[in-house]
Amino acid sequence: MSEQTSVDHEKVMQLFGSVFNDVAGSVAIMMSYLGDQTGVYRAMDKLGSAGVSAIAAEAKVDERYLKEWLASNAARGYVSYDAEADKFSLTPEQASVFARESEPTCIQGLIQGVVGQFVKEDVAIDVFKTGRGRPWGEHHECCFCGTERFFRPAYAGHLLDEWIPALDGVEDKLKLGAKVADIGCGLGTSSILMAEQFPNSTIHAFDFHGPSIEEAKKRANEKGLSNLEFFVSDAGEIPKNDYDLACIFDAWHDMGDPVGIAASIKETLSKDGTFMVVEPMALDGYANNIANNPASAMMYGFGTLVCVPASKAQSVGLGLGPQAGPSKLMELLSEAGFGNVNLAAKTTNNLVLQARG
Repeated sequence: MSEQTSVDHEKVMQLFGSVFNDVAGSVAIMMSYLGDQTGVYRAMDKLGSAGVSAIAAEAKVDERYLKEWLASNAARGYVSYDAEADKFSLTPEQASVFARESEPTCIQGLIQGVVGQFVKEDVAIDVFKTGRGRPWGEHHECCFCGTERFFRPAYAGHLLDEWIPALDGVEDKLKLGAKVADIGCGLGTSSILMAEQFPNSTIHAFDFHGPSIEEAKKRANEKGLSNLEFFVSDAGEIPKNDYDLACIFDAWHDMGDPVGIAASIKETLSKDGTFMVVEPMALDGYANNIANNPASAMMYGFGTLVCVPASKAQSVGLGLGPQAGPSKLMELLSEAGFGNVNLAAKTTNNLVLQARG
């Protein structure tokens, strides 16, 4: 029998208030998803200050439902309401978060990824209870689209201007003409960025998820990129083409055998080739992440739902997770046989590791 302990009512109410706010935030996330998928935020950004009828007409949604939606958003601070004029609008800051796809602060991809998890909550429960793996293909399509939408602005803002220049001698090689392997490329955002920036280089992009590769090919064809090819392939089966640069963006921790895959990738590189591993921002150790990393609760959550199950669905099933931290990541790269490993760069959301030799 458990011991009876006194409950601090004030602490209970503080916790209740925090959880209640999280629940309210969950409803707000669903409201934001509706506004994104129906184009309401984009309509508001186009119109400026406007009444409910005008916004409904522009977005082609039901006016009565929109009125309720606008009130919910305004109460949460996601849109602005002028009570005197009875009009709603987006401030430039609100627009950059909710309406403008090209802005690095656009949050809609992350929201889409969260909604995708709720859509298949029965699968998440089964995986959590049984301990089985969950391959990427078992997720709702919102997981793929949302992941790409969330990472796209970060790649567009940092890959070409910060991450590649931080690697020893790599940018000069790419300008002259190099061979690049983009592994776990998903929908091809990083591959397309590099192909556009470095037309003299050849980019080979690989992913084991066939539908993602088909969509990536479509996007590349629309841009007329002749120096980019996509392949359906497991990360451990990349051809030995003497690549000058091999990259994995926010996917190494999802792999069942990250050490074995890194060792295999080492064999695909030229003698002085570089392996760039981009991983989510994390600190070293659970306690440090929990106490000092503002994103850790969210990232451990995605680790529970997506990353660790994806790893466990593969051979070895290490289950590294998205918050391993720089020391552990560098340790695993050294274990894979790389003699020169270092943290080349970091941004708010990412760690960039360089492995050579």
